[in-house]
Amino acid sequence: MRPRGRGRRTGSVVHDAVAVAVRRQSDVVQHDRSALTAPPGPEALPYEPGASEQPAAPSAPSPGRSAPAPPRSARPSRDPYFDNAKYLTIVLVACGHAWEPLTYGSRAATAAYLTVYAFHMPAFALISGYFSRSFDLSPGRVRRLVTSVVVPYLVFETAYTLFYRWARDDWGYPLSLLDPWYVMWFLLALFVWRITTPLWPALRHPVPVALGIAALASVSPDTGGDMGLQRVLAFLPCFVLGLTLRGEHFERLRTRRVRLLALPVGAGALVAAYGVAPWFDAGWFYHRGSVTGQGAPAWAGLLTTPALFGLAVLLTACFLAWVPRRHTWFTALGAGTMYGYLLHGFVIKSSRFWDWYAPAWVHTPLGELMVTALAVGGITVLCGPPVRAVFRYVVEPRMEWAFRARDEPADTPVPREAAQAKAP
Repeated sequence: MRPRGRGRRTGSVVHDAVAVAVRRQSDVVQHDRSALTAPPGPEALPYEPGASEQPAAPSAPSPGRSAPAPPRSARPSRDPYFDNAKYLTIVLVACGHAWEPLTYGSRAATAAYLTVYAFHMPAFALISGYFSRSFDLSPGRVRRLVTSVVVPYLVFETAYTLFYRWARDDWGYPLSLLDPWYVMWFLLALFVWRITTPLWPALRHPVPVALGIAALASVSPDTGGDMGLQRVLAFLPCFVLGLTLRGEHFERLRTRRVRLLALPVGAGALVAAYGVAPWFDAGWFYHRGSVTGQGAPAWAGLLTTPALFGLAVLLTACFLAWVPRRHTWFTALGAGTMYGYLLHGFVIKSSRFWDWYAPAWVHTPLGELMVTALAVGGITVLCGPPVRAVFRYVVEPRMEWAFRARDEPADTPVPREAAQAKAP
């Protein structure tokens, strides 16, 4: 006869084992549910080209399980500071282009024009370099480079050529993809800078090397023309400087002390520009050719190139020190600066072709203020969501049809007979 107490202990053990198994199964189910509903970790977020702080491409899902698409709310938010900087920079670009016809009769307009041109494109190049830090020649990033730089360049270079032919009734005007027209040089420069990005981190002193290349280009009369190479190399040090910067560098610019120091520096630059306005040639800031084109001896480029670079960096730092770091009404427009850049050239060239600056009142102080207001308002509209929705297919085309799928093998197996036939 079996003791009664042992039966009770055996039943208790069985009960406890069943309870543990139920709890473990519940934990597994709960874990699976949380994996489907919780926001993905950084490793699951897709790479966003242009944002060097973004994580890499997602890892492959485990066999037998499909990886859920990350919800939009889980994507990393954009830094409002840099969106504000990009918008304000494109505003300066538009104002600079709009002010150019006013410089022939207004010393104040010339001073503002020279001050802006001393740093606005270097600032664009520096910011582009900062957001290119993670660029490499991986398939995903090359694909993004093609769709966001190469394709827009081909489309808009052709569109600008056709626009010129129509506006000037010159249907024989040539189309040259190696000679960028007007604002298109920057896309060609961005392409060259991006594909050289992996090189610069390997150097001990990348900025001095880039500055040396720019200086040598400035003393070479044959550099320029094709591919806008003179500009590509002249602004290269600013791009490389952006590659070397980190977030803490921008934090230092936004301190109260630096912001207060930026005021007299910016004011001093404006006063100096007003003083030299009657005789200084703005072509020094265009970098369209060598220094000999400015009437200077070739050796002068070895001095003017680092001097202009230092001036550009100083004024860019002053500008970035006063960029708002919080969300503003124009923060969202920072994501559309490429649209504004590519499209505003049509408006600027139209103003030249059809003599919008011919009326005398345009060259009065009130007219100059109105031109400025129209430039700011126009570029704001071109960076806005409606314009981006219309032109997204040419500025940011997806083009899945042109690329292999991510899981498609790059190489096709070669039959043994074909391989043997190719072998020596």
